[in-house]
Amino acid sequence: MKKIRIQYADDDTSSIRRLLKLRIPSLLCGLVLGFLLSFVASRFEAVLAENIAVAFFIPFIVYLADAVGTQTQNIYARDLKSGKASFKTYFLKESVLGVVLGLIFASLTALILMLWFQSVELTLAVSLGVLGAIASAPLIALIICEVLELEREDPAVWAGPIATVVQDTVSVLIYGLIATVVIL
Repeated sequence: MKKIRIQYADDDTSSIRRLLKLRIPSLLCGLVLGFLLSFVASRFEAVLAENIAVAFFIPFIVYLADAVGTQTQNIYARDLKSGKASFKTYFLKESVLGVVLGLIFASLTALILMLWFQSVELTLAVSLGVLGAIASAPLIALIICEVLELEREDPAVWAGPIATVVQDTVSVLIYGLIATVVIL
């Protein structure tokens, strides 16, 4: 059986044409998934109309989850290329890290929001949204990197655009659902 090699993007040795060929497909996929994200966000119009402050924290929650997911994705993709990565080990450790980081940042968020807005409902919605988004981020990053590796795609090229938009969508969905239950 012939082993199919992954073609890694390498700015040092690859031509611009080759880099474009490797990067454009994942970005086009991200474009389509970005429209899905916009659709998901539009489903929470009622809660946004009820309390416009809910909208203030969408970028905040999305950013925190992306930052956590990007850390996981970069470390795992690097270790995949070196052959040192164990999906099971990463999955277990990153699951714990996601929950612990989620609890830390949700607690800090709750403290700041209670002082800022003095609204239990908004504080609860945002802090639980932070917890859920951050807790899910490492798992999404890992799963996407692993699937790409199994499909013989370069996780360093594909995972960024795909994991980002998937995590953004999941973060908005988690936050929107929590805000709907807590505020409406």
